[in-house]
Amino acid sequence: MPSPAMRSDPRRPFLAAAALALSMLLLPAPAAAQAPGWAQVRVGVEGNYPPFSRLGPDGQLSGFDIDIAKAVCERIQARCTLVQQEWDGMIPALAARKFDMIVASMTLSPERRKVLDFSDPYYDIPSRFVAKAGAFKDAAPATLKGRTIIVLRNSPRAKYLRERYPESRLLLVNKETDIYLELAAGRGDVGFGSSVVSAESFLKRPEGKGHAQLGPMVRLDEGGGGVAIAFRKGEDTLRTKVNAALKAMKADGSYQKLAARYFDFDVSGGS
Repeated sequence: MPSPAMRSDPRRPFLAAAALALSMLLLPAPAAAQAPGWAQVRVGVEGNYPPFSRLGPDGQLSGFDIDIAKAVCERIQARCTLVQQEWDGMIPALAARKFDMIVASMTLSPERRKVLDFSDPYYDIPSRFVAKAGAFKDAAPATLKGRTIIVLRNSPRAKYLRERYPESRLLLVNKETDIYLELAAGRGDVGFGSSVVSAESFLKRPEGKGHAQLGPMVRLDEGGGGVAIAFRKGEDTLRTKVNAALKAMKADGSYQKLAARYFDFDVSGGS
């Protein structure tokens, strides 16, 4: 999920040196946001995890994580700056105060809770195996014995595979999108990642031709389940404001409208 930097949860070693932020984009905000007294908050985002975050050819960030960050910032009356950060350096950069919170599809896990504080979950999407269509009858451990499963290193999914698939080989990659690059190149038999990312970033694209999701959806249910916004330990004032914003968004329907831009099913995890 294991190193404390494990991703979504899903999704990255905790002791890696903090990578320099690649770019900083000032969030558009309503005129009221320019009033004195609004907090200045820097938000760590990734930009390479569609449909949750992507960096377009025009240099603009977009995706579900990005929209959540913007909506939360408006709700807490903060002028936010998005700081793009490679995933491997995300937690070290937060510790180094390069930004104040992380909105980057970080899955909750017991290991991460030891070094970070988290908001309430803002989404929960199950995992899924992917393989060449018809290659396997199911995704049971006995079926995949001796096979190579590609998964994000130091992630809750990698931990799940080590525990449930001890007789399978693991090919560990640095980014979730790399799972499907390696699978398409034939360097593994099965990929294991987000059910949404595998569909949007691979199966719906030409490189995913001849592949299909395998077996039922998998919910890891670690650390309370779901994906949350991360903070340095003790940042309770900001975390409380963010939780209130998320709760209000779900209560007034604005969260559901935002999520509907990306998903045709409920991603809230029932919270």
